[in-house]
Amino acid sequence: MSAPRETPTSDGILAAILTSLSDDKAEDVVEISLPARKDVDVRSRGRSHNRLMRLTICAVGRLRGGPERALYDDYAKRLDRAGRALSLGPLDLREVEDKKGGGMSAEAVLLDKAIPDNAVLWTLDERGTLLSSPDFSRKICALRDDGASDLAFVIGGADGIDPTLRARASFSISFGKMVWPHLLVRVMLAEQLYRAVGIAAGTPYHRV
Repeated sequence: MSAPRETPTSDGILAAILTSLSDDKAEDVVEISLPARKDVDVRSRGRSHNRLMRLTICAVGRLRGGPERALYDDYAKRLDRAGRALSLGPLDLREVEDKKGGGMSAEAVLLDKAIPDNAVLWTLDERGTLLSSPDFSRKICALRDDGASDLAFVIGGADGIDPTLRARASFSISFGKMVWPHLLVRVMLAEQLYRAVGIAAGTPYHRV
C-alpha cells in the first residue's frame, strides 16, 4: 500500500516559494496584482514626493467662533495629518475684510495680497466646473506631480469674485447651481480637500 499523500502546509508552501525566488536559475517571475478601485488614484500610493504642495484658502469675511469654525478646524487638522505622506498640505486659511465698503474690486485687491507668490489659482464660482470628488482629487494630485508648490483657492464675498481676479484663475470650481453662504463654502471646501487626500491614499473615508 502506498503512503498517503501529504497535504502541504502553509509553512511548506512559503518555504518552497522562497527557495524558488532564491534560485539563480529561475528565469520567470510572476507578478500578481489586485484590481484597483476606479475612483482611487493608485499612482499616489507609496510614491515618494520630494516637493510639498501647500494648500491655501483665500476668502472674504471672518470665520469666527461657532459650528462653522469648529467644522473647518476639524477638517483642516485631519487634512494636515493625512496629507503629509502624500506631500499635500498643510491647509492655510487667509481671510480678508473690506471695512470701507469698496465692493468686489476692493476685495480683489485684498485677496490678491493674500494669495501666495507663484501659487496656482483656482476660484470657487457658480459658473465653474462641476467635479466629482475623485476627479477633484486627481486634478490636485496632478498639480502636485507637475511640481506646483502652492495651490490657492479663492472664495469671494456676497457679490462674488471681481472679474479681473476671476480671469487670472487657471481653473474654476462650482459646488452646484445653488448659491451657498460664503462662510459655509470654506467648510465645504476643507471637507472636499480632506476627502481628496483620502481618495488619493485609498482610505475608506470616501465611499461610492
